[in-house]
Amino acid sequence: MRLDKYLKVSRLIKRRTVAKDVSEQGRVWLNGREAKPSAAVKPGDELKIQFGQKLVTVRVERVSETVRKEEAGDMYTVLKEEGIGS
Repeated sequence: MRLDKYLKVSRLIKRRTVAKDVSEQGRVWLNGREAKPSAAVKPGDELKIQFGQKLVTVRVERVSETVRKEEAGDMYTVLKEEGIGS
């Protein structure tokens, strides 16, 4: 699944266009490398996402084209959340 779509379906980012923009700005890393919106995401991958001054690291648990809002959190596990520049 494409990175931008995964971020939207998992509800890590609310809109796919925002997910695409964040990726293009170099604020998403997939397995330690800067990721483009079209990068392929699969279970076991590690994502780092920079939200302003916060860096969130998650592990992809499963990939699904559609998922209910209540089950979106099951698609990933938060490994670490940290502030940047503080």
